[in-house]
This record gives sequence, structure tokens and C-alpha cells, in this order.
Amino acid sequence: MEENKFEGIVNLAKKRGFVFPSSEIYGGFSSCYDYGPLGVEMKNKIKNFWWQTMTRRKEKVFGLDSAILMAPKIWEASGHLAGFVDQLVECKNCKKRFRIDETQEKKCPECQGELTEPKNFNLMMKTFIGPIEDKASITFLRPETCQGIYVNFLNVQRTMRSSLPFGICQIGKAFRNEISPRNFLYRLREFEQMEFQWFCDPGKADFWFDFWLKERLAFLERIGLRKENIRVFEVPEKERAHYAKRQIDIEFKFPFGWKEIEGVHNRGDWDLSRHSQFSGKDLSYFDPETKKRFIPYIIETSVGVDRLFFALLCDAFEEFEKGRSGKGKEKEILLKLSPLVAPVEIAVLPLVQNNSGIVKISREIFESLQKEFLCFYDQTGSIGRRYRRQDEIGTVFAITVDFQTLEDRTVTVRDRDTMKQERKRIEELKDFFREKLRYF
Repeated sequence: MEENKFEGIVNLAKKRGFVFPSSEIYGGFSSCYDYGPLGVEMKNKIKNFWWQTMTRRKEKVFGLDSAILMAPKIWEASGHLAGFVDQLVECKNCKKRFRIDETQEKKCPECQGELTEPKNFNLMMKTFIGPIEDKASITFLRPETCQGIYVNFLNVQRTMRSSLPFGICQIGKAFRNEISPRNFLYRLREFEQMEFQWFCDPGKADFWFDFWLKERLAFLERIGLRKENIRVFEVPEKERAHYAKRQIDIEFKFPFGWKEIEGVHNRGDWDLSRHSQFSGKDLSYFDPETKKRFIPYIIETSVGVDRLFFALLCDAFEEFEKGRSGKGKEKEILLKLSPLVAPVEIAVLPLVQNNSGIVKISREIFESLQKEFLCFYDQTGSIGRRYRRQDEIGTVFAITVDFQTLEDRTVTVRDRDTMKQERKRIEELKDFFREKLRYF
């Protein structure tokens, strides 16, 4: 059933315009995807809610948008040039390559052939700056967005005149040359991150770690993930990233198992110390209250936009073999997305398309509501089929304009989750939806 669910989600994503394979008319381009009309709306709502939650509703948290291309020495300081590797093995028979953790008993997962000895494979994507492709012009597409925050620590602290503790947020693209990307949006070569770095006194790092972990768990539930599908995994010391004094993976129960969607790390003073050393710039902080100078500790929360997007689809996806009523002949799908991320909030559906009065009022309602809400207009097919199409894309409410509307200017408002219908006056609609679709 879980494998069927995975396939159902992938098929729905393409069928309804959430996610398309990249470069599809050319046969596709492995591990890259394009977000369609509904997907881009949902993705933007995820990012907007994260941004609102982490910056505008928090004191002393500032935004940043750093460059994708940065000085190559940054990646030497961060340890990526030397240590950002996976172990790669190759099948001697079919010539396919795999990460070492994807193989068992030294056999090829595809053909059971013999594997080569493991070799280190750097995951960074290399490129060249300027017209000559030589060693002097080599740089990299960033494999993570946080280094752009660290090298701007002093710029933000000085321009915002902020004392510790304070935070910096960033949303942006990152790139990793994954050996074997898989599981749809879960492991990609091009992806988007939402990262938050909290700079604080080393003596208060444990307190802030627990504080931000609690905040992040609350966010994931608030945006629509069910509590039973989220768990916290404390990474043992021997398995932590080289920079981590403490590391927690927040995991989600995907159809293919429990997998990380967000990390919370106590990075200590690793990053600022290394960048101080390699750049020659003093990145320490002088505390005017204690009169002490120190390198701040960093508490990091990092969540992949694509992984969270995928998790929300998985959590919301429900399939009914005999329809939602249990009596139908056709399979039905419900995408029970939170209004916070639903790509369509309100659908306007004229009962019939051959009555000019009903169509005219429907268009007036649609044009009025779309100024404030994400709306969709659909007049093709039976009303039952149109309801089912809206259920498949997660539309929260559907308005039906019918013959009674012509008499008393009331419409039927249908709730996606309960299928309950109630009559509302046209003049009441905006206030009704403002209350029901309130984001914060």
C-alpha cells in the first residue's frame, strides 16, 4: 500500500500541475524537477509562511539573500573541499554507481554483480568563472546556503546594530552532485533550502538549542504535518557532522520510510573560527555587558523546501477505492492540505454554463474574491466531477452558483474536508473566508 501511495502521489503531482519532470520533451533530466502552476503556488506559500514565522514574527531576526557563487576559499574554510564526500562504488557488471550505504553484502542492488572498492566522491558542483577554464578560474555552485550567512555575520551585525543573540534567515538554491538521487523530490541535485542561523553566547547555546527545536516542531505541525508522522532523532556523537556539538534530525514518515526533513544543529564556533582563520578578519564579538570578547556559537535550523513540499503532499494524500461516500464506482483522491499551503483556496463553480445569469454572477464573485484569495474558476463538466477535481488539488472551499442564487443572492459553500454545504449570502463571502483562511 505504501508503494502504491508513493506512485499515486507522483502521478497526481504531474497530472494536476504540481510537479513536472525537468526537460521532459527532451526525455527528462535526472533528479531535477519543474514546479507547475499549482506547485509553484504551494511552494511559495510554504516559503512565505516560513519567512513570516522566522523573521517578521521574531525579534532580532534579519533576512539575507547571498550569492550562489562565492569565493572558492570559503569552501576550503568550511571543510567542503576536503570532507564533503560520499563513498562511491561501481558495479563491474552493469557499470552503475551507488553510494556505499545503498549496497548490501557488497552486491549490486540492480544485478547482484560484484562491486569495486569504495572511492571518495566530492558532491560539490564545479564551474568556471571567466573565459578561460583553468585552475585559477574554478569555483563551485554552493552546496548549502548557510556559508553565505556566516561570511556576512559582521555586515549584518554592524548595519542592523544588533547585540547578541540575533538570527539571520535565508531562502535559496543549493546544488549537490548526488551519486544516486532518488525518491522523487526527496534527494535532488538542485534544491532549495530555508536556513536560520542564531548567533549566541556559548554559555547559552544549550538553552537556545532546545528553544529553537521546540519552535521548529511547532512550525511543522502548524503548517499541516500530523504529529504522529514526525519524530526526533538524536544523532550519536560518532555519526554527527564534523561541525556539530549536538545534532538532531527531525524525521517524517514518507511512504518509503522515516527520513530527515529538517536538521537542528549546535555548530559551536566552528564556522566563524574557520572563516576568521582563512580570511584574516576578526569575527569575534565583544559583549558590552560582560566586557568579554568571544567567537559566537551558532544554532542552526535547516529545512529543504522540496522535502517539506513532498512531505506535505504525502501527509495530505488520501485515496478512496469506492469514492468518499463509500458507494461510488470510481476511485477518488482527496488532498487534505492545510489552508496555509493549499494552492487553491476557493473554487467558483457555476451549476450550469448555459445560463447567462448564473455565469455572470459566478464571474463577478470570482473577480471579487481573487483580489484577496487564491481562486479557480471552473464551469466544465458535471458539478460532481468538478468537486472531485478540486478535492484532488486540495482546494479548501468550493462555491456553487445555482438557480436559487438568481432569486435571493445566496450561494452554496462546500467544505472540502467534511463535504458539508451551507448557504451564504454573496455579501458575506469575504468576511467568511477571511475568518476561515486566516493565515496567522
